[in-house]
Amino acid sequence: MNEDISRRLREAAEAHEPNRARILARVERGAADPTVRRRTPSIAKSWPRAAVVGLVAAATLATGGLAVAAIGGVPSLPATAPTSAVPTPIVTSTPTPSPRTTSTTTRPAPATTRPAPTTAPTSAPSSSRPTPPAAGRFQDGPLWSQGSIDAKSIIYWAQSDLILKTTQPLTSLTVELRIAQTGGVQATGNWRTLPSEDFTVTVQESAGALLYRWVLKPGRTVPAGQHEFAAQYNHATGVRKVERDSYHVHAQSSAGPSTVSGGFTPPR
Repeated sequence: MNEDISRRLREAAEAHEPNRARILARVERGAADPTVRRRTPSIAKSWPRAAVVGLVAAATLATGGLAVAAIGGVPSLPATAPTSAVPTPIVTSTPTPSPRTTSTTTRPAPATTRPAPTTAPTSAPSSSRPTPPAAGRFQDGPLWSQGSIDAKSIIYWAQSDLILKTTQPLTSLTVELRIAQTGGVQATGNWRTLPSEDFTVTVQESAGALLYRWVLKPGRTVPAGQHEFAAQYNHATGVRKVERDSYHVHAQSSAGPSTVSGGFTPPR
């Protein structure tokens, strides 16, 4: 008897097909009923209709299976009706693009002017020895002479130099340096490379010039070689003209008398 009932229940459960249209109609009526809406919040309000229908169908199949299991202890059959998952609304947020910071780099404008080419100054070749004045006799016998303005001279003071060379000893020697009066010319000193006790030295004004004179004392001699005589003086401030300055030398040696003369070249 029990086996026959169990068999009939199983066949009824297998042959059972739920009326989906009727179930949906009931659900729609319940959702539209205002009293039901006030009592409990409607499921259809928060879920989509397709999700509600799927849940109702799944509940119906589950109820039939539980009934069969309660009557005959038949294990529940796997649900064959497809279940649809409740879609979860996806909220996508569009990021607001941040403003770009544009950096402006200021470049210096290229130079349009080119420096003028530098031309190397040209200078005429200079001799290592000062050029003596055109007039004069610079060499005679064993004597050779050269006059110049010392490089240490300044705008209000000067020194006139005389270089005298002899290839033979001198037994007599007189040296005169004449410095023209160009304004403010006044003697400040003199010197020579030979011993001072061998000479008599005088400085005096004569015929519009300052005359420096060295005279070798009797019995003294000047050895062969190079010797120097210098006259020092003040003058008016500025570049002094030396065209009127001159020197004169008279000497005596074993070769006989010799005389040289000339002027002074300005400093280079």
